Amino acid sequence: LGKPPVAGTAAQIADDLNPTVWQRLSAGAGTKGERLHDWAYLELADLEAAEYDESQSSLWTRGLLIRRHLGDGELAFFSTWCPAGTPIETLVQVEGRRWAIEDSFETAKNELGLDHNETRSWHGWHRHVSLVMLAFAMMSAIRHKANGAIPAKRGVEARALNRR
Repeated sequence: LGKPPVAGTAAQIADDLNPTVWQRLSAGAGTKGERLHDWAYLELADLEAAEYDESQSSLWTRGLLIRRHLGDGELAFFSTWCPAGTPIETLVQVEGRRWAIEDSFETAKNELGLDHNETRSWHGWHRHVSLVMLAFAMMSAIRHKANGAIPAKRGVEARALNRR
């Protein structure tokens, strides 16, 4: 619905972009500070969401989010499906959470055997994955509680520590 025609591979589309469409945005804080990259976004095709989900009545769009590394210019591409007009800042923040999700799956594989199943049916696979993810949620909650903030010392102990 009214989108300019775009053709080619994602890399070709990125090469053809006007330099003014790139924006320097942070995908969130990393271990070494903000994860800054140059980003571009193209809405490719608008679709009525109700076609796919009757509870939705708004216009959604398929899009291409492009990340360019500041140092070497390496490109990464992300396919999007979101409400039409979603700001690029929102899409970048969502993409920035991908690492935490991938890390969670890796932990579930290594520590809980998410990938250790030899199921022969949908039900067997579904049970295995459900139980592993439940165990992962419990493990995460226990770790969070165990690694919580250490309460501040009060009274005589605190004064003694402050004098040292």
